[in-house]
Amino acid sequence: MKYLLGVLLFCQALAAAAHPDAFPKVATAYLVESNGAVLWEKQAHQRLPPASLTKLMTALLVSELNITGSPITVSRAAARETGSRLGLKAGEIFQSEDLLAATLIASANDGCRALADFVGGDQTRFVQMMNRRAKELGMSDTHFSNACGHDAPDHFSSASDLAQLAHEVLKHPALLKFTGQIAARISTIDGARSFQFENKNELIGRYVGAFGLKSGHTPNAGKCLIAYAKRSDQRVLLVMLRGKNRWWDAVEMLDAAFKFEKTKSATDTHK
Repeated sequence: MKYLLGVLLFCQALAAAAHPDAFPKVATAYLVESNGAVLWEKQAHQRLPPASLTKLMTALLVSELNITGSPITVSRAAARETGSRLGLKAGEIFQSEDLLAATLIASANDGCRALADFVGGDQTRFVQMMNRRAKELGMSDTHFSNACGHDAPDHFSSASDLAQLAHEVLKHPALLKFTGQIAARISTIDGARSFQFENKNELIGRYVGAFGLKSGHTPNAGKCLIAYAKRSDQRVLLVMLRGKNRWWDAVEMLDAAFKFEKTKSATDTHK
């Protein structure tokens, strides 16, 4: 038993050495990848509330079911959603793409819940779908209890799991069209009401190469972010949970990742 414990501790030490904590003060947990390889991380498997980063799983399920062009009626439960919202009314009908835009760009809880109720029949059954998909993706430190990301004791994920979710979302160009969009306008199908909104992710349109993926904030989760940026043939993914100076720190971390790869490539070339 002591031998096995020693081996486990040794392996954990090797993992920590391979992926050092280069930014110890920026967040409770984070992970930075470049072209799929982890560069730096901190408590990447710690279970923490993910806030509206949750909406990426909701959007992924909607995309995988391919309900493009479907008219969706806003449910009463969706119209009663709290937090970030557009003020949708029960009975209003939108195209599914417009509700996806509201979910991913404006982080609108009412738009997100309308999608969940349509796909699952109600939120309870949709959450079952979310947890089943999380299990299929190997997200062992994740459990969802709602579609939007509200704080709840049994609603949690980890930086590592959210990176895995992000990779799956990146396989869906239709979703990236929204995550990288600076602003949008949507209307009810009958044209009676329209809504204009901007992307809650402040990196979009401001950081070169950024095209997603999602920001979030709740009292318990704090400031959360999944950032994705591409320059030339390099792709950098950042997951941050309970961040402090989220936007400034994200820029510093993304810059460091892009610089790290350039330095590494130059070193490899001169070997």
